[in-house]
Amino acid sequence: MKTRIITSVVGLAFLAGLLCLFDTIVFDLVVAGICMLAIHEVYSAVGLQGHWGAYLPFVPFTLLIMLSNSRYVLPLVLPLAFVFALYLCVYVIRRHETVEFGRLGGLVFFSGVILLCFYSLVYLKRLLPPEIYHGDAIFFILLILCFAWGGDSAAYFAGRFLGKHKLAPKVSPNKTVEGAVGGVLGSVVLGVAATAIYAAISQRVELFTSTEASVLLYLTVALLAAVASVLGILGDLFASAVKRQYGIKDYGTIFPGHGGVLDRFDSVMFIAPFVTIVVTFVFYHFQ
Repeated sequence: MKTRIITSVVGLAFLAGLLCLFDTIVFDLVVAGICMLAIHEVYSAVGLQGHWGAYLPFVPFTLLIMLSNSRYVLPLVLPLAFVFALYLCVYVIRRHETVEFGRLGGLVFFSGVILLCFYSLVYLKRLLPPEIYHGDAIFFILLILCFAWGGDSAAYFAGRFLGKHKLAPKVSPNKTVEGAVGGVLGSVVLGVAATAIYAAISQRVELFTSTEASVLLYLTVALLAAVASVLGILGDLFASAVKRQYGIKDYGTIFPGHGGVLDRFDSVMFIAPFVTIVVTFVFYHFQ
């Protein structure tokens, strides 16, 4: 437990420093780096170690996606994605005797989910540029992490003290229905509290809906939190199911006491794109 706490404190300090560089390309590059580490963990998990040709193309492709907010990079996405797909097809043809298509397909599918997750954070930066929307993008990124990690913590304690009914015993034996309910409630409480704090500090929350920070706004955030928490549980179970199939305990060891990048971000995978979609189509009145 001590190791987990120390790692969490260091991680939060790193996050704070990264958010201080939010309006620079450093943020995009660091997010790309974390994304590459997560994809490499999948590469190792599915048993493709030694087949570097299956992983290396993901490095430039990840950079391309994370930097695609630039008007100079965006036109390159489609042609280079096409080249990337062709490369993988040729790789399967050339290595068909040593590389299983199922493993490579699993890498591509899981990597797509990971890219979607981390690109959502970069997309929020483009959608809500700081020079216009001040700290709104950072607020929503922190809200995503509150839903995911706060929900995880609430689920852990609720499951530990109240858990009796297994949620998915064959996939994740320690998860309980009571823990899941506690996680949803925890996400709702944290989401509403974070919104209230940001409203008091920034006095900008009314811009989310072009109304005052009313009861309706907090009900919307509560509903957003509840759905996001369920998606966080789904992401966690999906990552656990993959681990079960390949017989591994953790995806990595980069975070002592916590595991790898995916062990920390599995609950974020579906929450980040979901919240970003809601921000895009529900909050604000984009022209």
